[in-house]
Amino acid sequence: MSKDPETNFEPRGLKPGQRCEVWVASVVTGERELIFSTEDLLLEAPNWVPDNSALILNGAGSLWRLDLAGSSIGQIPLEDIPDLNNDHVLAPDGENIYLSANDGHIYRAGIGGGGTVRITADDGYFHFLHGISPDEQELAYVGIKVGDFTQPGRLMTIPVVGGPSTLIATGPGHCDGPEYSPDGEWIYFNTEPFTTSPGHAQIARVGVGGSGAEQLIESETVDWFPHVSPDGRLVSYLRFPAGTLGHPADLPVDVVVIPVDAWETPLHTWPTFGGQGTLNVNSWSPDSTQLAYVAYPIGLT
Repeated sequence: MSKDPETNFEPRGLKPGQRCEVWVASVVTGERELIFSTEDLLLEAPNWVPDNSALILNGAGSLWRLDLAGSSIGQIPLEDIPDLNNDHVLAPDGENIYLSANDGHIYRAGIGGGGTVRITADDGYFHFLHGISPDEQELAYVGIKVGDFTQPGRLMTIPVVGGPSTLIATGPGHCDGPEYSPDGEWIYFNTEPFTTSPGHAQIARVGVGGSGAEQLIESETVDWFPHVSPDGRLVSYLRFPAGTLGHPADLPVDVVVIPVDAWETPLHTWPTFGGQGTLNVNSWSPDSTQLAYVAYPIGLT
C-alpha cells in the first residue's frame, strides 16, 4: 500500500485555499448537486443512512452526520475509540456502524454514537475495513502487516463478533476496497495482479469463499473502490489517471457508474478534484438512484 493519509495515522486537514464539497449525483438524469461546502472541516467517505435522510462521514478523526433536509452537520459522539480514518460501513439495517480507527483496529458502534466495541485482535496486522455481508455476519477488510507498508494489502474476512480472520486468496500484488455484493455471493475489490505496471489497480471480484477471481474492467486508468448499488444493477468506482500509485489525494479523478452487465460502457462519468476520501466507501442511496461523493477543490470559486 502506498504511504498516503489513510495509512499514516493522522487525520487529514484542508490545505490553504482548499474547501470540502459534498455532492449528490443522480444516476437517472446524470445531474449532480452541491449539498454542502466548508472551508473548516475535511470530510470523507459518505455512507447513506437507510431512511435516506442523512449522510455519515468522517472528518478530523471523528464521525459526522450531515442531514440532507437542511444541510446541517453535527458530530456523532463516540466513546473509547481512537481517531477514525475513512473506512466505515453501515450495517444493513442502519442500527450499527463499523469503523476503522487509526490504531489499526475495527470497531462497532451504534449509529447514534455512544460506546464502542473493538472487533479485531492484536494479530500483527493493521485492519482497514471496507465491506459488510448482507446478513451482518461478516466483515471484509484489507490486512497489512504492522510496521511494513511496503507489503501488499491482503483481502481478509472476520466475523462481526470477532474471532479468527480468513485470508481470501486473490493472487500477488496489492488489493483494496473489498465489498460484498447485495446477494452475498461476491466480494468486489480493486487489485493489481492483472498487469505488470506498478500500482495499476483494476476492478475485480472473487467468490466469498475465495474462488473464481476475475477481472471485470480492463483499462489504461488506475481504478479503485468498486461499490455495488443496493439493487445490484450498477457499480460505482473511482478512476485515477494512468500511472497513479496508490489512491492519493488532490488530483483530477472521475467518479464512474457502470451497469453490472456492461463493464466497458460507463453510464455516467463525473470529473472532480479529489481522490483519497472522495469515494472510499459505499455511497449509494438506499433506492440506488443517487450517489454521494466528496471533492476538494483548491483556489477555485
